[in-house]
Amino acid sequence: MNITRENIDELNATLTISVEKADYEATVNDVLKNYRKKANMPGFRPGMVPAGLIKKMYGKAALAEEVNKIISKSLNEYIHAENLNILGEPLPNEEKQTAIDWDNQSDFSFVYDIGMAPAIEVTLGKEVTMPYYSIAADDEMVGKQMDAYAGRLGENKVVDSVEGKDTVRGTFVQLDEAGNELEGGIKAEKVVIAIDIMKDEEIKASFIGKMAGDVVVFDPVKAYDNKHEVGHMLNISHEEAEALSGNFSFTIEEVLRFEKAELTPDLYLKIFGEDSGITTEEEFKARVKSEIEENFVYSSDYKFSIDSRDALINSIQFDLPKAFLRRWIKLTNEKMTDEQIDGDFDNFMLDLKWQLIKDRIVKDNELKITEEDVRALAKEMAAMQFRQYGLNNVADEHLENYAKHMLEKEEERRKLVTKKQEDLILATIKNKVTLDMKEITYDEFNKMLEN
Repeated sequence: MNITRENIDELNATLTISVEKADYEATVNDVLKNYRKKANMPGFRPGMVPAGLIKKMYGKAALAEEVNKIISKSLNEYIHAENLNILGEPLPNEEKQTAIDWDNQSDFSFVYDIGMAPAIEVTLGKEVTMPYYSIAADDEMVGKQMDAYAGRLGENKVVDSVEGKDTVRGTFVQLDEAGNELEGGIKAEKVVIAIDIMKDEEIKASFIGKMAGDVVVFDPVKAYDNKHEVGHMLNISHEEAEALSGNFSFTIEEVLRFEKAELTPDLYLKIFGEDSGITTEEEFKARVKSEIEENFVYSSDYKFSIDSRDALINSIQFDLPKAFLRRWIKLTNEKMTDEQIDGDFDNFMLDLKWQLIKDRIVKDNELKITEEDVRALAKEMAAMQFRQYGLNNVADEHLENYAKHMLEKEEERRKLVTKKQEDLILATIKNKVTLDMKEITYDEFNKMLEN
């Protein structure tokens, strides 16, 4: 077996693989012997089918399979040994490849085209300036977040009379057409209903000012305009809910009003933990502002990743084997039409250029990802998810368990490894270039992303 390379230009080459009988004969014979041992054909005892008949039946397929294995293995070994940075996969040469006669040939020659990645240099130094947008949290945003925290730790308190956003607890009793309790009708106790989510304004108004002990007569289906919701509220079956009609009496037993928690040192400790040291409203406000702006860093980094990608793609000029890549895309994506390939090809080229630039950054800076890096990122992502629900002080052991669960899923692990590599590349660019820091508001940042 022999491989020769002919360089067409800096980005294209052909590989010619010569396979001789000695390269495959012994293996093919072993395969056919194994077929013969297992063959079960009428007129012959098991394992006694003539070797010539086995060869006639399976010889061509065994030969083709073994030669293909040799080609695949040889190509991979050659590319690795020669340190060739190829793009896509080797493709059969459509002009130089001659037809194969598997019945009569013993020596074979196969010609493949390869597309090679260009040698590129990525210059990252302080002489390179890139914009970085730092998003500031304004007073309105901070105030809303402070209210949200106070709301999460608030509670319902019993009040005297109903207002528009209150909830009431009481008993539903189904009525007949005369307004009396329906015999055998539905009765639901300790039902809690929210006044402000009622759809019917007239019914909603009938509750305002009512007190414990008062009775309100109304049609719950009309009030909520949703039989499924009413069925759930009355704890009845779907079929019963669908047949539901007419009025119910609702006896108010308790009027509840939600009140946000007061901004006190105890609240601050509940939110941020005893180690936070926060004792005043000003310190609380500063911590909330800092927390919001820390979360904005992910948005700032996202914008920087876009800007740095565009800047490096535009500043580093190099060619790619476009004709080869177009062929490779078509052969590996059989369902794509020529029109689809043409429409997506420029974007594919940009993505490939960016990937090659990233590969260069990884190699130049010897960026490596450890298992500990991936585990730490998993914990960070877990903590972010808990913070979305207002849980800022999740114990480390819970984060560890959550991260472990994430890493046990192969797809999640793959995503985390990819993100970690992207993060390392981004951090390397940020550390090496000069950042033109620009502080903007969140609204300004969103408008920028829209353009």
